[in-house]
Amino acid sequence: MRAARWYKAKDIRVEDVEEPKATGHDVKVKVKACGICGSDLHEYLVGPIFIPVDEPHPISGGKAPIIMGHEFAGEVVEIGEKVTKLKPGDRVAIEPIYAPNKDGEYTDHHYNLSPQLGFHGLSGGGGGFSEYTVVGEHMAHKMPEDLSFEQGALVEPAAVGLHAVRQSNFKAGDTAAVFGAGPIGLMVIDALKAAGASKIYASEVSEARIKKAGQMGAVVVDSSKSDPVEEINKMSGGGVDVSFEVTGIEKVLQQSIHATRIGGEIIVVSIWEENAAINFNDIVIKEKNLKGIIAYRHIYPAVMELMREGYFSGDDMITDRIKLDDVVEKGFEVLVKDKRQVKIMVSPE
Repeated sequence: MRAARWYKAKDIRVEDVEEPKATGHDVKVKVKACGICGSDLHEYLVGPIFIPVDEPHPISGGKAPIIMGHEFAGEVVEIGEKVTKLKPGDRVAIEPIYAPNKDGEYTDHHYNLSPQLGFHGLSGGGGGFSEYTVVGEHMAHKMPEDLSFEQGALVEPAAVGLHAVRQSNFKAGDTAAVFGAGPIGLMVIDALKAAGASKIYASEVSEARIKKAGQMGAVVVDSSKSDPVEEINKMSGGGVDVSFEVTGIEKVLQQSIHATRIGGEIIVVSIWEENAAINFNDIVIKEKNLKGIIAYRHIYPAVMELMREGYFSGDDMITDRIKLDDVVEKGFEVLVKDKRQVKIMVSPE
């Protein structure tokens, strides 16, 4: 079968690999749609970050070169002899988290915080940039019949956005600011709408993403033309209740801190390539809370129900569709150069 494998930064190759088989509590999935994530782009540009290189991942047993792709959905085509929850023909969205598991279940309630945390499609063991892949049955969630496979592939990034809002102190009627209106930032905006935000502000530099965020209901500040801290503080009357940093850029982190009201909260959603300096007096003296989140847990069913209500729509997120053989030239390279893109969806068929 064909698959896109990461060898090192700027070296992803689409090549023939052995087709996997399902045993035990595993299911074999025919991939129908897989999105390119910001984490994938980080690995392409400056990795390894999550990708195991020197030692195999303790759960997947894999190390580079590894098949990429962790935002995906597909059809179950084969099941292991111990599988009880799924059958061939089931349409599934994949929760790609590697964490300790037993008998088809995660063993820790807070499995996304496991020291062994990894991701199918980043940490070995297969991935969504392939024709077929094998995952544990605990990682495969049956999709409602009225959701498309592309919507299924968006469940993973939507889960990040919804988890960020759920883990914050945000309450219905609060105000919020989202710093960075890329795919995850847009998902956070939709999650805030679903949670009852009275006003959502967004800071972004890309003209296309500014337009997207505005269409989704945010009041958008073009931070290439004006100071987002000054603008958001002025419009919100002294800062928002909760801000979400979704860029991994030190300057933007500082902006998210200063655009949050006294006693407010800053949620850091992004994965960082480099360390960032913070003046903690900006946190301490104004009694602000600074919190990080990673991935999600116990949230896929809720995301899919919100999708059925119109949230996290592919019509808002998907800006291009490509074939697996073109994933580098028309996928990764385009995302590096063209900030008009939001979510590029890859089909192995």
